[in-house]
Amino acid sequence: MSAHERMPRERGALPRRPRQRGVALITAVLIVALATILATQMGFDSALEQRRSLGMLYLDQAFQVSLGAEAWAAKYLRDDQANSAQKDHLGERWATPIPPIPLEGGPIEGTLEGQIEDLTGRFNLNNLVNPEGSRNTEQVRVFQALLNLLELEPKWADIIADWIDQDTQPNIPDGGEDSLYLSQAPPYRSANMPITSASEILAIPEFGLERYQRLAPYITALPVGTTVNVCTASGVLLDAMSTGIVQFSTDVPGLAKAREQECFPSLQEYQAGLDVAARGRLENRLSETTQYFGLRALVTLGTTDFSLYSLMVRDQTGVRVVMRNFGAE
Repeated sequence: MSAHERMPRERGALPRRPRQRGVALITAVLIVALATILATQMGFDSALEQRRSLGMLYLDQAFQVSLGAEAWAAKYLRDDQANSAQKDHLGERWATPIPPIPLEGGPIEGTLEGQIEDLTGRFNLNNLVNPEGSRNTEQVRVFQALLNLLELEPKWADIIADWIDQDTQPNIPDGGEDSLYLSQAPPYRSANMPITSASEILAIPEFGLERYQRLAPYITALPVGTTVNVCTASGVLLDAMSTGIVQFSTDVPGLAKAREQECFPSLQEYQAGLDVAARGRLENRLSETTQYFGLRALVTLGTTDFSLYSLMVRDQTGVRVVMRNFGAE
């Protein structure tokens, strides 16, 4: 066969070039797709980092604003101590909530609102024990009455008292010490000491969030031995302390109305409505003045909400913050 006859067969291999061009095209498309994915991811990461940085900036600014609310609260309480009579009641300036105040002059709009509350108008859970750590039977009885008025089981008074008292012997029949808590998963021990937050009782098995939410507005955690300010105590607590006389909790709007301008009931009026036994039980447990206050401040900056709870004490040395919580009491 001549060379001229073989040439067409050798040239028959040339059509492979379009296939090579197809592979190159697919490779180019893949490279473009990968570059697009990488660019998109880098853009997303950059936007996320920017948003995170702005969130941290707003959070820090909100914290500084909430410290300003603390300073505002301290000034109100100092002014009240210097200018008012020797009674702390809900008709005073410090008890008026701060409505949402616009925050101006910054790069983003926001608001500040807050409320000062008299914490001695609540039942102090740490009063379930005496200063030396033993069980306070009379205060347990008051707490049982409070639970009854709130339609909660009175057994929780004994269980919470055992959580706080220093001994390791459970009260019979409703108490609970380490034997109760070591059987939980995971196991833990009872506190056997005063608590720093009322929410600590959520650690008690089966107490539950629903019971706590019903009880929370009426309880607090303060140093052992604090008194109850009858001028600011809820009607439920006033009736619980009287252990049998129900008069204030049945007319909540009327009680609020009577407190708009003055202390009601006064210490003398409240004691006059007690029987001799109750008066003796509550000796040195009642007052018309307050030492412990709680500040709740809410700061909103853009989409950032920041909540601050501050426990403040007022005494002869002035007003100071002794504890701060972010988000909840």
